Amino acid sequence: MGDTLRSQTISTKLEQIAEQARAYPDMTFTTLAHLIDVEFLGVAFQQLRKDAAPGVDGTTAEKYAENLGENLSDLHERMRSGRYKATPVKRIWLDKDDGRKRPIGITALEDKIAERAVAMILVAIYEEEFYDFSYGFRPGRNPHQALSVLRERCMGMNGGWIIDVDVQSYFDKIPHGKLVEVLKKRVNDGGIIRLIGKWLNAGVMEEGTLSHAEEGAPQGGVISPVLSNVYLHEVMDKWFVEVVKPRLKGQAYLIRFADDAVILCELEEDARRLMQVLPKRFERYGLTIHPKKTRLVRFEKPRKNDSGKGKGNGPFDFLGFTHYWARSRQGYWVVKRKTIAKRMRRAMNEYWQWCRWNRHVLITEQYKKLCQKLRGYYQYYAIRGNYPALEKVYSFVVRAWRYWLRRRDRKKQLSWEKYEKVQELFPLPRPRIIHTI
Repeated sequence: MGDTLRSQTISTKLEQIAEQARAYPDMTFTTLAHLIDVEFLGVAFQQLRKDAAPGVDGTTAEKYAENLGENLSDLHERMRSGRYKATPVKRIWLDKDDGRKRPIGITALEDKIAERAVAMILVAIYEEEFYDFSYGFRPGRNPHQALSVLRERCMGMNGGWIIDVDVQSYFDKIPHGKLVEVLKKRVNDGGIIRLIGKWLNAGVMEEGTLSHAEEGAPQGGVISPVLSNVYLHEVMDKWFVEVVKPRLKGQAYLIRFADDAVILCELEEDARRLMQVLPKRFERYGLTIHPKKTRLVRFEKPRKNDSGKGKGNGPFDFLGFTHYWARSRQGYWVVKRKTIAKRMRRAMNEYWQWCRWNRHVLITEQYKKLCQKLRGYYQYYAIRGNYPALEKVYSFVVRAWRYWLRRRDRKKQLSWEKYEKVQELFPLPRPRIIHTI
């Protein structure tokens, strides 16, 4: 009951901040840090994932919760008095589709709590300012909504010209100084700004070596998604609405999910003008538009006498899906989506390697894990029109599992008949369409 009442109290505080932000869109907030008390930190702690990997200090949520009240009181006192110090972020690397590595930061638990508290305040303010076409890292919004709106826009204006925007190493290149300047336009509370500065300058610990940078927001940090959204809102969203759209001759729409964005233009002339000014706009804020990955694609609705997928209309990729024109069952031209080929190959390779390295694990455990993996895959990619790609992945996993189960014992190889019996006992989940929007 105590946790419920505490959450309600904090929700009331945040709603009051949101009401102020809504009523006074030009107001700069200067007194916010005092709202972060022990109760506020307690709610922030409850919102964190408790099974996340520990940071540099090795502290787990379970261990921290053993003396939660005392720990939060001590954290609050250090934050209030200015004695709080941010711990360096532990860096690990994940593989990307193009073969490169992507850095991920693992933040210490106390930093996560403090970051979550500040993020809650920033979200309350900026949610009143963000535009509807921004979908990334926002409450109640997801990538499937962005995909649905993009399809509706393309269909509604019979396609057009797509600017596929790629911001080069966005999270690693956000300039700290310019980011703080943008924040101060709306949030100029000394305590909040100092905390954000400590997190941005905490440094990165990798294989025992500490390094510092004057740019970048650690990917994986609790505060990073909010800060990245605030910065791109200033760099791209406001500029597009207030400066770009009034100067265009035709219709234009921006759809953005974090740093993944596409701009749909009705007229080629408008699209080419935007392609020229886009790099200059981002350069002004210390960011770089990737010269090769950012491209202009003609994506007009094919004419009546066109057949197949419409000549001259190149597909484009967005949020894991390839978008293309094709005929519906009724014979109309529609925009369809399918899993990006390299994403599918990557998933298949991961399933193959997993079956290989876990072939000696109990079949019941293998089955449980494979079901989890497939359901997680379907949860994202199971959109209307993408069933053939899902079926392809499913069939591949069935074959991969059999292949590596046969190699558990080379003397007693598993025949297809015996494997069919295994499948009867442990049927892998078949794909089904989840997202029909």
